[in-house]
Amino acid sequence: MRILYLGDIVGRPGRVAVKKHLPGIRAAEGLDMVLANAENASGGLGLTAEGAGELFASGLDGLSSGNHIWKYRDMPSYMQREPRLIRPANFPPGLPGRGFTVLQKPGLPPVALINLMGRTYMQAIDCPFRAADAILAELDAARPEVKIRLIDFHAEATSEKSALGWHLDGRVSAVLGTHTHVQTADARLLKSGTAFMSDLGMCGPTDSCLGMDVQPILRKFLTAAPERFEVADGPVSLTGAILDIDDTTGQAREIRAWRFNV
Repeated sequence: MRILYLGDIVGRPGRVAVKKHLPGIRAAEGLDMVLANAENASGGLGLTAEGAGELFASGLDGLSSGNHIWKYRDMPSYMQREPRLIRPANFPPGLPGRGFTVLQKPGLPPVALINLMGRTYMQAIDCPFRAADAILAELDAARPEVKIRLIDFHAEATSEKSALGWHLDGRVSAVLGTHTHVQTADARLLKSGTAFMSDLGMCGPTDSCLGMDVQPILRKFLTAAPERFEVADGPVSLTGAILDIDDTTGQAREIRAWRFNV
């Protein structure tokens, strides 16, 4: 099975580029499934129900998120009724939505999509390592036929991402980092067959600071005064990783960094 996982979609430029180019990309790459992190897809920070619906209508098969998923008021109720959108599973109990889902397309094997969030330099929440263990135990007990298991680890520290990759090596198909918006050059297969990449990058404006307009961010660094950030204009790139996964074992055969300049 061939899967493209896109890095954080940033604002309207990212959404429009995905909508316009995804059909051609899907055909050119022979993709069976396309997934993305969408927590910055509305205004560059957060995700609205309308924005999520637009992305699904563009052809995305599943969406993960991160620390900004709670920004808009309509999102908690939307997550309750849309199983293809998930939020980090290691948020404390009692919050709306789900931390993992099983996606099934006609004629293809099921795929478990799992979302976790890091704790290093980020919000203090529950342990992502133990949350992953619990989800995998639940899948083993209730859905053992789901061999393909993908993790979006929305985290800041490369060390924490790498550690989770090794912790889950051989137990999941891939551990893919998001959040930093900078595509890393470390796509590889770990020793026991898990694909790993520290960060998928972003789908957004390239002449920017992580997708946002440069000048307000420069002023903030130069003056330390508050600034309002806006999504940048200009050329857009889509980045992520393409995975080739064995349908029967769930082990990754190949991972390669992927980039498409609009």
